[in-house]
Amino acid sequence: MEAAVAHCTEGLGVWQWASNDQNAEPDVVMASCGDTPTLEILAAVSILREDLPDLKIRVINVVDLMRLQPESEHPHGLSDRDYDQLFTRDKPIIFGFHGYPSLVHGLTYRRNNRNLHVRGYKEEGTITTPFDMRVQNDLDRFHLVQDVVDRLPQLEEKGVYLSKR
Repeated sequence: MEAAVAHCTEGLGVWQWASNDQNAEPDVVMASCGDTPTLEILAAVSILREDLPDLKIRVINVVDLMRLQPESEHPHGLSDRDYDQLFTRDKPIIFGFHGYPSLVHGLTYRRNNRNLHVRGYKEEGTITTPFDMRVQNDLDRFHLVQDVVDRLPQLEEKGVYLSKR
């Protein structure tokens, strides 16, 4: 409980228990904001870790979206140095978000790392199951895994195999 309170107070942070980069430079950053996107990001990370165990993944959970902005734009914002330490300066960031992707892009457009791909609500779907809504909005674990494979050409055959599964 203390760790959860600290995480929420900080507004965002690396989930070490879900990451396997061990504070080294990751190959990919998997980030989330919102309960459903977080569950799907964690499911995608589980698939990736099982099928691509050498892939270094950093998992970041965001509670306070304003932390994504520069400190000059919002009192909760992160310095460029702190943002780069979390999200890296150039590694792919796959971000699952419970709202419109353009919001996350707008909050981060001044950041160094422009290698950001946000999956979120795009007004696809109707009255259906919650998982089907995730699929129709490309926010399910399988689309998220495909996003990683598409952005890491070094995966080569292993990535192609995983994306065809």
